[in-house]
Amino acid sequence: MGKKGKWSWTSAFVGAASATAVAALLSARPKDPTFHLVSIKLNSLKLNLPHVDADLVLTVHVSNPNIAPIRYGSTSMSIFYEGTLLGAAQVKAGSQQPRSCQVLKLPTRLDGKELAHHAGKFFADVAKREMVLDAKVDIGGKAKVLWWGHRKINPKWRFLLFDLYNEN
Repeated sequence: MGKKGKWSWTSAFVGAASATAVAALLSARPKDPTFHLVSIKLNSLKLNLPHVDADLVLTVHVSNPNIAPIRYGSTSMSIFYEGTLLGAAQVKAGSQQPRSCQVLKLPTRLDGKELAHHAGKFFADVAKREMVLDAKVDIGGKAKVLWWGHRKINPKWRFLLFDLYNEN
C-alpha cells in the first residue's frame, strides 16, 4: 500500500480559489447581446402603382449580458420573406451599459414589388393572420473584458407576426 496523504487546508483553499478564478474568467468572456422584437408600427403605405412600399418602425428590445459596456457602429438589417429580400432597417451607432436593457426604434422600408413575387403566400398568411419574416444583420462593435475582445455581433432573427389586422 502507498502512503496516505496528509490533509492540508492550504492546498484545499488554493484549489478552491483556483477553481473560482477559472469560473470567473470563463463567465467574463464577452457574449452576444440578445434581441427581441417588441412591436411593428406601420407609418405609411405608399401606392406608386404598380409598386407599393411600406415604411415601418420596428421596436426591438436589446439586452447586454456582459460585465463591460458595448459600442457598435451604424449598419442596416436585411429583412426577408420566403427567402426574398424585402427591405432594410437602419441601425444607428450607439452604446449600451453593462448588464442593461434598452429599446431601439428602427426605421424600416419594405419593397412591395419584391413582395408581389410571393403574393399567393402573402395573402394566405394575411388570411391566417400570421406571417414569418427573417432578418439578418452584422453589427460591428466592441466589447472587451480583460484581454478578450468581441468585435462582431451577428444576430439572426426570425419574426413570427400575429394579428396582422384587427377584426374591428
